Amino acid sequence: MDDEGLLEAFFAVSRQLRHRTREALEPWELSPSLARAVSALSRSGDMRPGTLAEHLRIAPRSATEVVDDLQAAGLAERHPDPADRRAVLVTLTDEGVRVSRDIREARQAAGERFFATLSADDRAELGRLLRRLRADAG
Repeated sequence: MDDEGLLEAFFAVSRQLRHRTREALEPWELSPSLARAVSALSRSGDMRPGTLAEHLRIAPRSATEVVDDLQAAGLAERHPDPADRRAVLVTLTDEGVRVSRDIREARQAAGERFFATLSADDRAELGRLLRRLRADAG
């Protein structure tokens, strides 16, 4: 397969994965960006909106909208930062923690179904190649 064919195949698989991710998120009526925010807060714990923006690779002002949406959905709260009373921390609510766990499980199951056509050796090789590409890009 030439480089162009490889690139097209990679993008096609990427689109399929994004589609399946959106389907996996449907029960929670969350956009992929909100699900990523919940995931970032779950992995890293409480953080300032600017730090959340860095995790999500969005503009800091956009993080305010994300936090507003999470708060409106009952998934996160803002609290004063004890280290700097002028700043706020974003914290997952109990519901946010539960939704994060449920989303992680749903995505894991969707991923297992997606990659089920590959043998264990093929999955291991694909994982190795993707880790290498991620490391080389970073």
